[in-house]
Amino acid sequence: MLIAPDHEGPGPAPAARRLQRLAEQCVRFLPACCGAAVTLGGGEAERDERRTAATHPDLAALVGVQLATGDGPITAALDSGGPVVAGDLLHDARWPAFRAAALGVGVRATATLPFHRAGASLALHLYGFRPGSLTGAAHGPAAALGAEAAAGLARDRRHRAALAEVGQLESALRSRPVIDQAAGIVMHVLDCGADEAYAALRRSSQLTNRKLADVAAGIVRARGRDLREELARPAGGAGAAPGPPNGEPPQIFV
Repeated sequence: MLIAPDHEGPGPAPAARRLQRLAEQCVRFLPACCGAAVTLGGGEAERDERRTAATHPDLAALVGVQLATGDGPITAALDSGGPVVAGDLLHDARWPAFRAAALGVGVRATATLPFHRAGASLALHLYGFRPGSLTGAAHGPAAALGAEAAAGLARDRRHRAALAEVGQLESALRSRPVIDQAAGIVMHVLDCGADEAYAALRRSSQLTNRKLADVAAGIVRARGRDLREELARPAGGAGAAPGPPNGEPPQIFV
């Protein structure tokens, strides 16, 4: 039975299912493989934590040893960008903590295959009871399965990014009418052109550190009352939100 950690880290549920399916498929299609684990991490918006799925709790623990020490086939494979194979851990002393833990559960051979896609890093870890049993694993079905899973995760990531962009565009479209209405009020009260009105709204957004849509909504609700005072309010003045620290320029929120 496949074991996944209680905390799976950021990201959608389908990613966890992909990892689970990949680990199970490797055990199914590689007779010499007694178990498998998969880790996923990286990405600009993600924490340093790595999501893990394994076909047995002992193998999840072996992954944990490597992540805790920062030493083992996972780190070696991800750093080198190529497969890392240990033919017989009884005679391979490269990773002392991992080696001791692996031998403690009867694992003698390992093969780790890294895959980098769309800013994320996926590592597939194969384990064998017999020395030398995973020597050719890096070029067999596991490599194809890992590449397919990594490509699927990359597609998911692009899909999420596209959905986020669509959401931002929809939000901008919803707020645009009220911004245009507020600009019309500013043009009337201040007797100015459209460019000057929008510039005044943006300046008020900057000085009060509020979203432009919120500034516009307040002007529309007030129907232009006290508008001159609102637009002339200095940064840090009465009723104004404190500006950003260290003299940094204020942000404009739409």
